[in-house]
Amino acid sequence: MFRNPFSFDGRNSRTEYVISFIIFVAAALIINTLINAHVGDNITGFGYIPLLWFIWAQGAKRCHDLGNSGWYQLVPLYVFCLLLADSPIGSNEYGENPKGF
Repeated sequence: MFRNPFSFDGRNSRTEYVISFIIFVAAALIINTLINAHVGDNITGFGYIPLLWFIWAQGAKRCHDLGNSGWYQLVPLYVFCLLLADSPIGSNEYGENPKGF
């Protein structure tokens, strides 16, 4: 779990994506709180760069798990499919099933 979290290659299970999503929301709330409290004003906003890279990489890997291109995560409301859909059994063009099936 969480092997190469900033890489766009491979596949993620639904559990790993949900945990990544929770980490993203928690970190975004912390950054927003720091910005609103005027701690480090402009420099604090740069914390979003690795955070966005992380969630985009995890989303692309989750799209790969469902057998789709990582670009699918740009479709509005597709995040619900990423959070709720189960991956197909077996390997696909993006690699082996992370569940081991």
